[in-house]
Amino acid sequence: MGLKSWFSKLFAKRVVQKMYDDAAMAVQHQEQILSYLVDKGVKTEFGRDHHFHAIKSHTDFTQKIPVRDYEGLRNYFDRVVKGETSVLWPGQPVYLSKTSGTTSGAKYIPITKESIPEHISAARNALLSYINNTGNAAFVDGKMIFLQGSPVLDNSKAIPTGRLSGIVAHHVPGYLQKNRMPSFEVNCIEDWETKVDAIVEETLKEDMRLISGIPAWVQMYFEKLIEKTGKKTVAEIFPNFSLLVYGGVNFEPYAARFRELIGKEMPTVELFPASEGFFAFQDRQDDTGLLLNTNAGMYYEFVPQEELDKPHPKTLSLSEVELNVNYALVISSNAGLWRYNIGDLVKFTSLSPFKIRVTGRIKHYTSAFGEHVIAEEVEGALSETLKKDVAAVTEFTLAPQITPESGLPYHEWFIEFNREPKDWNVFIENLDTALQNKNPYYRDLIEGKVLSPLKITLVEKDGFQEFMKKRGKLGGQNKIPRLANDRKIADELKAWSVKTIASSNF
Repeated sequence: MGLKSWFSKLFAKRVVQKMYDDAAMAVQHQEQILSYLVDKGVKTEFGRDHHFHAIKSHTDFTQKIPVRDYEGLRNYFDRVVKGETSVLWPGQPVYLSKTSGTTSGAKYIPITKESIPEHISAARNALLSYINNTGNAAFVDGKMIFLQGSPVLDNSKAIPTGRLSGIVAHHVPGYLQKNRMPSFEVNCIEDWETKVDAIVEETLKEDMRLISGIPAWVQMYFEKLIEKTGKKTVAEIFPNFSLLVYGGVNFEPYAARFRELIGKEMPTVELFPASEGFFAFQDRQDDTGLLLNTNAGMYYEFVPQEELDKPHPKTLSLSEVELNVNYALVISSNAGLWRYNIGDLVKFTSLSPFKIRVTGRIKHYTSAFGEHVIAEEVEGALSETLKKDVAAVTEFTLAPQITPESGLPYHEWFIEFNREPKDWNVFIENLDTALQNKNPYYRDLIEGKVLSPLKITLVEKDGFQEFMKKRGKLGGQNKIPRLANDRKIADELKAWSVKTIASSNF
């Protein structure tokens, strides 16, 4: 055992104990954070516009400030981008995190001197939780790679601007700098394919022990490693590789392919970071729930999914939530976000401590016929089906086919397989049945002959990568939308589609 790993175990024990003490005080901390945020907000333009001086309770807070998304707050964000001070938070942000919006184009999320440490400490605590939970700390004695956006910041605006992962790269603790890869020079490469090729070259001979990133781009890195070396698995290339850290999407659909690429089962840690805040992380290997970060300068509210379309949706505080209910996550924070709907749906898997899992994006769903299928359901259906089959999936998305050339409308799954099913009829029937079991409205539409069972359109090898490249969203924190309620993505993917397959048994 190296000195770093020995010390990290002692450090982990102390930090994790404090973390669980905080978790036990979650409701009290949330009340304190709300009071702190309002006191700070009084000194801002937003606070004056919303009469913060009269807010004395959670009820006052909810009555004076509506729940809004980026578009609803855009006039304030635009003023921050121009360099105005004390618009959303006292003073100016230290950074603006540039992120892609579903409907808003580029979004610029403020990161303040108060909020940036919370991003760093949450990532640290996730790794320390793993060490404390498992006793495995050997990865800190070797190299660690974080596949992320470029750390180069745009200083042409009033406030330095960049991708969140690139901003965070400037704040990696000193004790990790010597272990961290890729090098700053390689990390600054903008073109993602060129960057991954350079990372492969740079890491081939290194003692890589922890690898982190969005699964689709980690998979791309693994495949290029194997192609370059001629080895069969990543474990042959990096025999001490012992921990995979990921976030942004559900890992289950990728799991089979990753087992093949790595050559063995690999412990994983799931994170839930975003430009708006680092919300949660997996703290135990025997529990896939993500521990909610409740003492980190963020005040949480939760909107039941059925309330989302109402002009004045009901919102719940942390003390009011229930298990296994889909909620839209709304935050107010020390970055100057006020009752901000981040666009994610979550479910609570535990109330003591508070743990969640991400079930989808609010704007990513398929409901052309009233079925309202969400990411949790399609990802779960595909994962269950893959476990019954020898198939392996590289990437997928789903869209409604409302006007087929013949027959009834249907759900069209665009799937890039690394290994195709042995029996298409069985695979399609299992997948459709699994989705029906998860979504009774979809089942009713199938049984009522409103929809025909799903069809699969095969996407050629690397088709999804080419699709994202054409969109200018290859790599970094960009993710493939799992679902759509229109044909925009589907129509673009036709350029890389091979054929459409339906079960002959239906």
